[in-house]
Amino acid sequence: MSLLGNLVSQVARQAMNPADAQHNTVNQRADTRRTGGLGDILGSVLGGSQGGGYNPQQYGRQADNGFGLDDLLGGLGGGAQRGSMSSGAGGLGDILGSVLGGGQRSRGGFGGKGMLIAALMPMVLSWIQRNGGLSGALSKITGMGHEAQARSWMSNSEPNDNLDPNEINRLFDENEIQQVAAQTGANDSEVRQGLAELLPEVMNQLTPNGNLDNEEEANQEIDQIIGQLSNRLGTLR
Repeated sequence: MSLLGNLVSQVARQAMNPADAQHNTVNQRADTRRTGGLGDILGSVLGGSQGGGYNPQQYGRQADNGFGLDDLLGGLGGGAQRGSMSSGAGGLGDILGSVLGGGQRSRGGFGGKGMLIAALMPMVLSWIQRNGGLSGALSKITGMGHEAQARSWMSNSEPNDNLDPNEINRLFDENEIQQVAAQTGANDSEVRQGLAELLPEVMNQLTPNGNLDNEEEANQEIDQIIGQLSNRLGTLR
């Protein structure tokens, strides 16, 4: 069972949906704000995903084959066989790599908010990895004075208390933010808003028991996804 499989697959489906670029457009004027739950940008992506299946509550997590990761990877790669991903985070990095690489090749840019969130996913996972994994990342957040918010991200029963987008530069490099903005066509405010909502939800999905009992599994999944993503994007270049 993958910790992030449900989230990644739904983001990928929405990013590949042509309607996302038409009806969920980026580079729109909007005031950034601190949100709760899935928030404005992430909520618009997951709330509009085709096929459903995403449940932000930990107890609703399903096994990989329950929401078609094999089918999704096969559709992206053109050759994966159903059942080829047997456990763990198998193929999640391949899925993200195919979505992002395909967007760069075919359109010279990206589509709507689904593609923006897909582009932010590796940025969030790399940030967790750079900060020493799940516990180190949470320690970083609590050290900024956001202990109550961090607790909400781990909770099975309360919605995420998301970050203030204006504080995102305390966590992420401005050059990274500018790079994603340039690649996706989104403006800086949308990138910060997306990060402020996506990081808490990723943390929520990585802590299914409301604590750090499965930290080793979570860190291994992050490492695997980043490794697969790097290999896939390297092949597509």
